[in-house]
Amino acid sequence: MGNPFDQEVIDAVTGHMNADHPEDSLLIVRALGDQRDATSAVMTGLDGAGADFEATVEGRPVTVRVPWSRPLTERPELRLEVVRMYHEACELLGVEPRGAQEH
Repeated sequence: MGNPFDQEVIDAVTGHMNADHPEDSLLIVRALGDQRDATSAVMTGLDGAGADFEATVEGRPVTVRVPWSRPLTERPELRLEVVRMYHEACELLGVEPRGAQEH
């Protein structure tokens, strides 16, 4: 199965996450990507099955794949799933999530 998202969508989502929500990516990588010692993370790609990140762990780059909770095929689903992952990561790490209007 090919990627249901074209490069324009991938660039838009990764660009938004990296410019506006780098701390969210770090929380997601720490909690859902099993990289608790990560000090930074950027989203590098995505497809219908999950998101790809490059994290810095102990000063070295580590590729991290975090699967979605279900297969995604439509662009609006991406935002909902990233927000869900952020809230799940906050809960797992004991971090207070920011308000919904700030996503």
